[in-house]
Amino acid sequence: MPHTPSPSAPVVRGDEPGSFPHGVLADRHPAIIRQVREAFPYDPARRHALDALLANCAEGAIEPLPDGAHDRDRWAAWGMPGYVGQSWFDVPWLWAESHFYRRLLDAVGYFAPGAWQGIDPFRPAKLAELDAPETAEELAALDALESRPADERLRALLHGSLWGNRADLGFRLSATGAGTEGSTPALVADDSDVLLALLAPGAGDGTAATRTLCLVADNAGRELVPDLLLLSHLLGHGQIGRAVLHVKPYPYYVSDATTADVLDALRRLLAAGGAAGAHGRTLWSALTDGRVTVRAHPFSSAPLPYADMPGDLRADFAAATVTVLKGDLNYRRLVGDRWWPPTTPFTDVTAYFPGPVAALRTLKSDVVTGLDADTEAALVAVEEQRWRTSGTHALIQLAD
Repeated sequence: MPHTPSPSAPVVRGDEPGSFPHGVLADRHPAIIRQVREAFPYDPARRHALDALLANCAEGAIEPLPDGAHDRDRWAAWGMPGYVGQSWFDVPWLWAESHFYRRLLDAVGYFAPGAWQGIDPFRPAKLAELDAPETAEELAALDALESRPADERLRALLHGSLWGNRADLGFRLSATGAGTEGSTPALVADDSDVLLALLAPGAGDGTAATRTLCLVADNAGRELVPDLLLLSHLLGHGQIGRAVLHVKPYPYYVSDATTADVLDALRRLLAAGGAAGAHGRTLWSALTDGRVTVRAHPFSSAPLPYADMPGDLRADFAAATVTVLKGDLNYRRLVGDRWWPPTTPFTDVTAYFPGPVAALRTLKSDVVTGLDADTEAALVAVEEQRWRTSGTHALIQLAD
């Protein structure tokens, strides 16, 4: 059953008009349904189901999954019976968002036998990202980076993985980022030196060959590419011996990466040639010999915080030298989707995690921890609360 932490901070809900969570439920979700409806020539039954979901999101109450749903029991364990009949705006925002995407996949026939089974409704947008001229420019820029020292390349790739989150497709459906205002820092917390030291040659116990990095991916497309480049560099320079790449088991949050998206990104690297192609060949080889494993655990798409993770997933993370969680949604799940005071220590809210854990995240929702008081004051003075959701600030945090 869902974990119930100490109520030291209220759970984020979408019941306050004008708030960011309310806007996601009231505006972004309907926009996503309309986009999906127009992206494919769905048959009348599928279009009717999408229209019904659109009406339900706007005016209705949460409905259960169909009786024959393959994961109905799993969602029951994730709290569905307690939320059925309630408004989308009154239940925890994390749960409401996750359930929306699960219901969207039902509407398009993703799980049901038939012509639309297994068809990713977000695939056209993901592929457009990989085919964009900006992606080609970024991959070509890797050639110049090859002349720099290895430690400089690693730091550049780490920051590329961090800021690649700006490409989040779901975020761009209904919001536009603004430039950082005044003198406020782009990085509101930066533990990159500590994280890189943890992965430095000779650091820690044992040898680099025994180190495992778990990377919990976020978005596909132009964000997943730099994630793969980071793994390739660490493997190619002997800083880790193995990597486990956690992705979603099915399409989720518009742009979240699945195994199919990993393969698309890998093929894009191989097709680019040059340094990008070399990275692609390193990863291809590592996948075939087991140094890189892709895992799509059902809990990766759960509507719950990582504090509720099952034992097998906990064992995965416990065995890692460090687990790196990418993106905004994973951050919310890591610290708990609650209205923490921003100065709440990151180490406190992640103390349950079974091993060293790092967060690489561009800020696009309200939840944040681990800021010092001066940084928070400077952000509020210049931007009020816009810094939390604009996508123009980021953080690198580590709890070891």
